[in-house]
Amino acid sequence: MGDWGFLAAALAVGFFGSSHCIGMCGGVASALGMAVPGRQTAWTPLICYSAGRLSSYAFMGALAGALGAAALPTLTPLRLLAGLMLIAMALYIAGIWRGLVWLEKGGAHLWRYLRPLSEKLLPVKSAPQALALGALWGWLPCGLVYSALTFALAQGSALRAALAMLAFGLGTVPAMLATGAAAAQVRSFMQKPAVRLLFAGAILLFGGWTLWGALGHGGHAGHDHTPAVESMDHQHQEHQHHHH
Repeated sequence: MGDWGFLAAALAVGFFGSSHCIGMCGGVASALGMAVPGRQTAWTPLICYSAGRLSSYAFMGALAGALGAAALPTLTPLRLLAGLMLIAMALYIAGIWRGLVWLEKGGAHLWRYLRPLSEKLLPVKSAPQALALGALWGWLPCGLVYSALTFALAQGSALRAALAMLAFGLGTVPAMLATGAAAAQVRSFMQKPAVRLLFAGAILLFGGWTLWGALGHGGHAGHDHTPAVESMDHQHQEHQHHHH
């Protein structure tokens, strides 16, 4: 993939991981999408809810990307971790290995403080309420979000990481909107073992692609240096030049 291929990967992870999202956030989307008089789907609160979630994801990504760029001289360990996390997520969705549950339990400490705030926004009666609820719900402990966040962390800059998380969030939007419009039918389809296995297989491929690139086989491996490392390389080259 090209230099912007990480966005396509993040988008796909969000889309294929949305079978997990429906289990975590589907209840809220269903409540927001309940028919208004005339049996029309309430699209405005659904869209506002998704926009709120995406804003939180982008903020998380920016923080993670800045941390990743500052903490390590090379992105290779982060990319290896990202690939392993995506593979773990694939196994989680497929129901083969549920090791990511411990990560969700870790995030539950923060959610304990945010949940009361989200409950005060229910029932949602306005677009701003839906936006605020989505922004809070973006912090719900979720193995899929944490996997995507690790992928964003490995991008090496706040901007690229924020864009990666934004793309990931956009990938989850179709399932969330569909759940709000036709909750029972969509949930039933997405929870079918064959569908979950198909989606898990797709995420497994992206995890493998990330590992492949981290090990130096992908096109992005050549850009695996932060500015600090590039500066060190430049100084080393100058030193060699003066030495000769």
